[in-house]
Amino acid sequence: MSGVSESATNRVTAALAAIDAVDRPEIWIKIRSREDLLAEAAHIDAQAAAGEDLPLAGLLLAVKNNVDVAGVTTTAACPGFGYEPAEDAAAVARLRTAGAVVLGATNLDQFATGLVGTRSPYGAVRDARQPERISGGSSSGSAVAVALGLVDIAIGTDTAGSGRVPAGLQGIVGIKPTLNVVSTAGMVPACRSWDTATILARDLDTAELAMGIMAGASRTWPADTRLAAPSRPRAAYPASLPALPDEWAAEFGAQIDRLRSTGVDAEPIELDVFLRAARLLYDGALVAERHAAVGQFIDAAVAGDGFKSGAAAGLDPTVTGIITAAGGVPAHQYVTDTAALEELKREALSRLEGFDALIVPTTPFHPTLAEVAADPVGVNSRLGTYTNFCNLFDMCAVAVPAGTVAEADGGRAAQFGLTVVGRTFDDGVVAGIARRIEATPDLPALFATGAAPRRAAADRRPWPVAAGAQAVPLVVVGAHRKGQPLVAELERRGSFWDGPVTLAPRYRMVALDTQPPKPGVVRSDDGAELAAERWLLSEAALGSFLAELPEPMLLGSVQLSDGSSAVGFACDAVAAARGRDITHFGDWLVAQASAGTGLAGAGTADKAGHGIWRQTGEALLTGLQRGRG
Repeated sequence: MSGVSESATNRVTAALAAIDAVDRPEIWIKIRSREDLLAEAAHIDAQAAAGEDLPLAGLLLAVKNNVDVAGVTTTAACPGFGYEPAEDAAAVARLRTAGAVVLGATNLDQFATGLVGTRSPYGAVRDARQPERISGGSSSGSAVAVALGLVDIAIGTDTAGSGRVPAGLQGIVGIKPTLNVVSTAGMVPACRSWDTATILARDLDTAELAMGIMAGASRTWPADTRLAAPSRPRAAYPASLPALPDEWAAEFGAQIDRLRSTGVDAEPIELDVFLRAARLLYDGALVAERHAAVGQFIDAAVAGDGFKSGAAAGLDPTVTGIITAAGGVPAHQYVTDTAALEELKREALSRLEGFDALIVPTTPFHPTLAEVAADPVGVNSRLGTYTNFCNLFDMCAVAVPAGTVAEADGGRAAQFGLTVVGRTFDDGVVAGIARRIEATPDLPALFATGAAPRRAAADRRPWPVAAGAQAVPLVVVGAHRKGQPLVAELERRGSFWDGPVTLAPRYRMVALDTQPPKPGVVRSDDGAELAAERWLLSEAALGSFLAELPEPMLLGSVQLSDGSSAVGFACDAVAAARGRDITHFGDWLVAQASAGTGLAGAGTADKAGHGIWRQTGEALLTGLQRGRG
C-alpha cells in the first residue's frame, strides 16, 4: 500500500526543481544524480502499483552525512575523512525498504561536534527564515532541508542535542529516541556511549510514522514499556531558567500556562543536578569519547601524516581543538567522571519521581552567524544548556515547535520550541505530551513537492509499537472506558487508547450489582453487537491489571466485529445470572444515561451462564501471545 497518492517520480522531480529554486547549496554535501533518483522513484511507483506494502512510498528523505548511504561518500563534513560505503546504514535501509527516496546527504558540524551548524568546510548552514542567523547543529543541513519543505523527513544524529537544537531553531519536530532503539550501525560515532539517530520532520505525525519504521531490531523494549501518558499527566519544569533572556523566559512561562489549560499538571523542580551532568560532557573527562571516535584520524592529519596540513584534510579548527584536547584526558579521570555521572543520574531521576515528563526550552536563544564567529565555544555551550544532559541519562525526548518569541533587537520573531523529556523507554509517553504542545510553525512558502505521507487519524498508535514494543489489545465495554470511573487503572499503567470498536454479535450484556456500576459480558447464541473500546498495554501492565481484578470480573478472549480478537472482560456465572439484561441498549454508556428510566426493558440474563470464560493462567498466556500487536 502506498503512503501517498502523488507518485514518487513526480515528487522527486518537484523536489529537484525546489532545490534549484531555493539556492541553498550549503544544505547539501551531495545530491544524488537525477538519473539515479528517477530510476529509484520509478521502481517504488511500480512496487506501489503492484500493491506492495510501502508505508513511506514517495516520501523524500535527506540523510546527515555522518550516516552511510550506499554510493554516497560519507565525509562527516571532513573531506579528508571520506570513505565510500558499500551499503546503507541500518537506519537508512529500514526507511528505504518502506519506500522513502534519499535525495542526498546533508551538511553538519564536522564530526557532529557542535550545536551551531557553522563548523563545516562545506559552509555555514543558515536559518531557513533569517539567513543572518544560524541553523543550529550539528544536524544543520537536515533540519533546514525539512524546514524549507525540500524533504519530508531527514535523519539526524544526537549526542548532546544535535537533533533537537536545530529542530527548535527551525520550527520543526525532532524525535530523539531512547538510546540504541535505533541501530547505530553505519553511523560515524561522535561519543559512542551516547549517540543516537534522530528523525526530523515538519509535524509529529510524519516524524512518528518514520521513527516507528527506522527503529527496531536493536535494543529490546522491556515488558513493562509505558505506551502513553495519562489523560492528566504530571510534568516538571525548571524552577529557574539560566541562559534565557527575559523575552524567552516570559514565553516559556506562557507556554507552561497553556499546557496547564490542556489538562497537564505542571510543577517546578530545581534543575541544578541536570545542568551539572551536562557540563561533564565537555568540561569534564567524558569528552574523551570524542577522541576515541575520530581522534586517531585528526591527530594524523594535524601531524601531516598523509596530508600537507590539517587544513588540507578539511579540518575545522574549533572541532580540531576540542577533539585534540580530548586526547589528553587521563583514563582515571574518565572513570571518575563516569562514576559521578551515575550518581547525578540517580539524583536527577529521583527529582522526577511521580512525574511523567520534564518540559524544558529546546534552546535558550537564537544567535546570529556573527555572534558564533565572535565566540564559537561560548555560544555553542549556551545552546546546549537544556539538551546536554539527556543522552547522558539515557532519556528520550521530543522537540516540538511552540510558536515564536519576539527578539530584543526588534528583528523578526524567532522560533520558540519546547522539548518533552522522559525516562528510558518512555518514548510513547513523551510523544503524547508533545502533541499537546505542537504548534503550526511559521514556515517559508512551500515548494510543489506534492503531498507528504500522513498517518490516518485512526492509526496514530505510539511509534514504539511499530518499532517492536509488545502491545496487548484489551477491549473494555464499561467502567474502564475513556472518561469512566476506572479508566485510571489503565492510564497509570501507560496504556494507549486505541479507539472505539464493536464486539461481534455473539455476546449479551448485563448490568451487575457492583460499585462502581459495571456491565458483564457473556457469550450467547442470541447475541448483539456491543459498543466497546480498545486499549493497548504492555504484557507486564496486563499482568498486574489481571492480578488486581476484583470479583466477579474475568478476562479472556473476545471476538470483534471485524473478525479480529483481543483480551476482553467477562464475569462469573453467578453474577451474570443475577444481572439485568441490557443488551438492547448496545452500549453501556447509553444504558447508564437511561438509568433514570429504570433500564426499561431489562430482563434476567437467562443465558448468562452459557459460555462464560474460565481461563486458566496457561490459557490466558496463550491468548496474550496471539493478541500481541
